[in-house]
Amino acid sequence: MKLDKVLSISGKPGLYELKAQTRGGFLAESLVDGKKIPVSMRNNVSILSEIAIYTYTEEIPLREVFQKIYEKEEGKPSIDHKSSKNELTDYFSEILPEYDDDRVYPSDIKKVIQWYNLLISKNITDFSDPKEDEETKKEEKEN
Repeated sequence: MKLDKVLSISGKPGLYELKAQTRGGFLAESLVDGKKIPVSMRNNVSILSEIAIYTYTEEIPLREVFQKIYEKEEGKPSIDHKSSKNELTDYFSEILPEYDDDRVYPSDIKKVIQWYNLLISKNITDFSDPKEDEETKKEEKEN
């Protein structure tokens, strides 16, 4: 599964997989407990592939941050998201030294670490760019 099918729903813990579209929204399945829930258009929903982290020069897509953690940890889970604020910020500084600490809060770092560990535990490790994959497929068809 790619990150363009993984959702964060405000007010709901964990991450969700987009399962089906409905008239008033869509159906999502929790990656934590497997329960399916209806999600209306009123809910604030973020697709992980569309989230970015602020740096001093640009915004880095979340998938690239996940890829850096994945490479650092050699495919294993990272530090616990319940670690101290200092441990989390030090760890994140190793992963993304240029992150903008005025705009990326410790709670954001905690959430990124928590999401990464959840994705790894569910064996979701494809952090590639879905747009690049589409371009590659188009090029292959043309050749």
